[in-house]
Amino acid sequence: MTTPRGYRDRADDSLFTIIGEIPELLSNLVIAEVDAAKAWVRRTSKDAGVGAIWIAVAFFFLFWAVGVLVAFAIIGLASWWPAWLAALVVLLALVGVVFLFTILGIHRFRRVARAQNPVQSIVQDVKEVRDEF
Repeated sequence: MTTPRGYRDRADDSLFTIIGEIPELLSNLVIAEVDAAKAWVRRTSKDAGVGAIWIAVAFFFLFWAVGVLVAFAIIGLASWWPAWLAALVVLLALVGVVFLFTILGIHRFRRVARAQNPVQSIVQDVKEVRDEF
């Protein structure tokens, strides 16, 4: 007889039948844990990759901001008011873009750190079982 979820009712099974199914159940458990670990690695590596891309974009804009800073210093020393003001505005805009992409990258890397490692989950399960006995 099966339950509504599709599990078999084991109330009428003998002790030897249940003991005989332990290797299959352990094998299924190990396979499920390995699959969960693979999924965690895929998800974590994707988040780390996206975070690295955001940081790379921030460095790209920072590279160009250095050139703008040099142009700002040259124009500022020449004391031509509208040109250095324009250079200052461009510099501040690029620094703002660098700040935005850096925050996005750091946020993505923190998401990686918050994800629960499957090994930590197994250790927690073992501790809970040990505490029950």
